[in-house]
This record gives sequence, C-alpha cells and structure tokens, in this order.
Amino acid sequence: MPDTIFALSSGAPPAAIAVIRVSGPGAGVALSALSGRLPQPRRASYATLRDAAGEVLDRALVLWLPGPGTATGEDTAELHCHGGRAVCAAVEAALGALPGLRRAEPGEFTRRAFAHGKIDLAQAEGLADLLSAETELQRRAALAMAGGGFSARVEGWRERVLGLSAAVEAVLDFGDEDDVGGLPAGFAQALDMFHVELSRWLDRPRAEALREGFRVVIAGPPNAGKSTLFNALVESEAAITAPIPGTTRDVLMRPVAIAGVPFQFLDTAGLREDSGDAIEVIGIERARHALAMADLVLWLGAEGEGGESAWEIEAQIDRAGHTAKDAPRHRVSARSGEGVNALREDLVAAARRAMPAPGEAALNARQHRLITQAAEALAGAGEERDPLLLAERLRLARLSFDALLGRATTEDMLDALFGRFCIGK
Repeated sequence: MPDTIFALSSGAPPAAIAVIRVSGPGAGVALSALSGRLPQPRRASYATLRDAAGEVLDRALVLWLPGPGTATGEDTAELHCHGGRAVCAAVEAALGALPGLRRAEPGEFTRRAFAHGKIDLAQAEGLADLLSAETELQRRAALAMAGGGFSARVEGWRERVLGLSAAVEAVLDFGDEDDVGGLPAGFAQALDMFHVELSRWLDRPRAEALREGFRVVIAGPPNAGKSTLFNALVESEAAITAPIPGTTRDVLMRPVAIAGVPFQFLDTAGLREDSGDAIEVIGIERARHALAMADLVLWLGAEGEGGESAWEIEAQIDRAGHTAKDAPRHRVSARSGEGVNALREDLVAAARRAMPAPGEAALNARQHRLITQAAEALAGAGEERDPLLLAERLRLARLSFDALLGRATTEDMLDALFGRFCIGK
C-alpha cells in the first residue's frame, strides 16, 4: 500500500490562507483524526483541528475528496488553515505524528497524478514549465502543453500509425510476403503526408529559447562600448566599465524580460589576438564559446568581422572620432540613450520570430528528439519493400509516440522531471 503524503501546497507563510494537502489511502483517517469527523464529500466544511492530545491547532475549512476522481487519483483531503508560520508548523506536526503519514517529496503529488493516469508526461512537463514561467509568453506556451492539446495531437499520430500498421499486418497475414502491392491505395501517400506533418512540427521554434531566454551576445574588440551597451539593455550597472582594455575578463550574463519576452544578455571580453594576460586569454576563449552558442550577436567591432548573421551596431555615436559603419543595423549611444529604444524594439521583434507564437505548444529537447525519431522511422518506412521491415519501422514510430506521453520511460527521467516541482505540488 502506498504511503499517505502531506505538504503545504500554497505559498510560503505568512499568508492569509494556507492549504495543506493530504493524499493517499490514509487521507480520510487523517482528516477524521484532526477534525473529529469525515465531512460530506466535495463540500467545504468548517472544522476545529486538534492534535492527538486534544489541543486546538486552528479553525479551518476542510475538504474531503475521495478517489479516484481527484487530482492525484487517490483519496485526498485539504485543510484550508490560517496562513501563519506557527499554524502551518503545528498542523504539519500533527499530521506527521499520525501512523502511515509522511511529508511529500518535491513533485510527488504530480508524480502520483501521472502514475494514476490523470496526466501524461507531456502535460507534466508543461505543468513544470508553467510553475517556473516568469513571462506571459512562457505562461501561455506552458499552459498550451499542460492543457493537453499537444497530448491529443500525439494520440492522433499514434492512432494513425496503428492504422498504417494494421494495413501492413493484413498484407503479412494474407498477401504476398515478397511484395507490398497488397497495401491499400494511398498508403504511400499517407506515409509521406505523415512525415511532412512531423517535419513541420520539428521546424517550429523550440521551447529552450522560450524557457531560458533569447541569447543575445554583445561582442567586439576591447573598448568598443560592449559593457556600457550591456548595462543599458539590462537597465543595471551590472558590468564594470572603464577605458582600460581588458576590463571585462569573463562572460557576464543577465536574464531580463522586455515587453514580456525573456532574454539572456551576455557581455563578453574584448576580442583581440595580442593579449599577454593569461586570465584575459581565458576570457577571450569563453567569449568565443558564447558567440558560438548565441541566438543573436550584436557586433560592435570592425564592419564585416562579426559573421553573416550578426547585427552590425555602430556604438558610442556620442563620442568624437568613433568608428563609423557604412550600413549599421543600429546606431546607438548607450550613455545618452540615443538609439537604444529602437534597438530594444528590434530585439523583441527578432526574439518573437524565433519563439513559439503566444499560446502555441513548444517542443522541448526530449520531445523534439522523439518526434525526430518518429519522422525518421516514417521516412524509412516509405523506402521499404519488405513488409516485415515496413512493420518494424512503423513499430518504432509508435514507440516514439508512446515515449512522448510517458508510456515507455525510465525512473531516472521521471526523477529528473518531478524533481523540478516544489514540495506540495
């Protein structure tokens, strides 16, 4: 029999209300022990909570939610107490003193919901992203995934591949085993259209940029105005600025949100080949690594040396004798603010193009890998002439769809996912 778990499921005290959740086979017994009775199911009731010695803990609203029609699929009780630290501690201590009850681990309520089929793995991943969302774009994308829209799409893909597999099985049972001519008309076209649909999903913007922020690296030679522009964009004196070459020795990163779009801005060491400072050389190498990982580079150096996709920025335009550029994307003075707002607006537009549309589900690395595997299996199926090999390709595609929803997964992966959740969720 599984343990009965409990935890504070609302915000950290002090607060107006604290919700303490209990889930498992002993939830009803625990609620009766503290409130003196088991209230009518699914109706909030007023109760005086007492510990084993009869001491009053709090006067609260209580809910009795018998399973399996609950969030976790188990018997569940909720105690809506006053949100003081001492109240929460006393109620949790009373619950912990009851036999068979223990404190929940991070994400354990959600893991039980997954184990009882209340949510699938894709929905759980979306819920984890929803809890960590800090911008409107992140919230809407996570909500789309947690809401089950993507899961329904995967279920549809799975049904399609099962239908294709059934057609192949019919050939294996009744047709010529050396030829797939017995397949229904349009089979090859259905495979091709299926592959095209998956490929379009793979071409969508990824969840990593949405979750981690659009990575903008500010690069150029020493004293090009990188740190000053960095400070202006993040609206903080995060980077030390000085006229001495080599002041910035390492990559400095700041996450910020602009117009609801998450960014990571990175200030880097000045790029040059003649440094005799061993520490600065390490900083330059790290700067080159950051450039390779950037979603976008703002290049403040000599025109044409920042790479094809870099934005040419003519910086320090307030300074006499600054280096002018023939065709800069932006001309800015980070000190006076001239041109900085226009640069911000351009960055927001570029980031939005690289991110999922508002409310659109975005694939994370695991989901992208599994859909890639399914697409490759379907592409291989279209080239097979042996029905046994064709059936195997379709089986591999189905396994990828099963893994997307958590029907075939590992405990280590589940531990990593649910470990992202807070205690009480």
